[in-house]
Amino acid sequence: MLSRVASNLYWLSRYVERAENTARVLDVAWRMSLLVKEPRLQDQEWFAPLNITGTLFPFSGRHSTVCAREVLHFMALDPENPSSIHSCARQARENARAIRGAITSEMWEVVNATWLEMQQMDEARLAARGVSTFFDWVKERSHLFRGVTFGTMRRDDAYHFTRLGTHVERADSTARILDVKYHILLPSVKDVGGAVDYYQWSAVLRSVSAFEAYRQSYRDVITPLRLAELLILRGDIPRSLLFCVQQVNDMLALVRNDRSAECLRQAGRLLAQLRYGRIQDIFAGGLHEYLTDYLDDMQELSTQIQASFFSPALAG
Repeated sequence: MLSRVASNLYWLSRYVERAENTARVLDVAWRMSLLVKEPRLQDQEWFAPLNITGTLFPFSGRHSTVCAREVLHFMALDPENPSSIHSCARQARENARAIRGAITSEMWEVVNATWLEMQQMDEARLAARGVSTFFDWVKERSHLFRGVTFGTMRRDDAYHFTRLGTHVERADSTARILDVKYHILLPSVKDVGGAVDYYQWSAVLRSVSAFEAYRQSYRDVITPLRLAELLILRGDIPRSLLFCVQQVNDMLALVRNDRSAECLRQAGRLLAQLRYGRIQDIFAGGLHEYLTDYLDDMQELSTQIQASFFSPALAG
């Protein structure tokens, strides 16, 4: 497979996943802000989406206040923000158009229709439609894309690179959500086990569609230790770090080439740390420190994937 085609497939799926993850984060922030009656405290909720996505600095350069209206526009509709839902939909469509022959017609129709509808969205239409309804639509379009990909695409390298992009993006997003939300809700490890508002902790789980999974697994009140264990070390949770890194490792093994040895080594090391890790050890060393190291490792792995498979030297 041409490296250019592989790169387009990889980034197509990453942008689709990123749009969904952004919608999830914004939806939780929106719902949480509605539970707070004091306007000043409501606005504080909107720092979390910016911190999770790493866009607080570019946002601050263009906006003087952090509030619902400004953050929703910046992260959902702003075409100048490369991480906004609008930009992700556009870039997903551009990647799909560049490799129209490598994807199925159903995949193209989903991506193209999503972008056409996204172009019509502005603040007035968003308000009329309902903020949560809009986010549900973004998530449903992402689900539909993955569904038609799974149901129509031949199981070859094109499919494997598509799945690789999805899980690299998801592995990064889950860690960011857990890290930022955890430290907003529980500033220090010594406070583990304290009384924390139930709705705030459930919001973390709902942001990664793991609320029901938590109930089925633990059948108990939501505690920081168990929540972190579920989202880091459980291999049966589709958005956990272990599950995502396992998928990344499997896809890399299927598309390996003569340049990918270091890439596979990094993925294998990260998988082993998660597979044999213990949540007590993670908390003892500091959850924030653990997740920071993990995100650094994922960034290094992402860079290595780029060099191993999408380097211009491989073109042709």
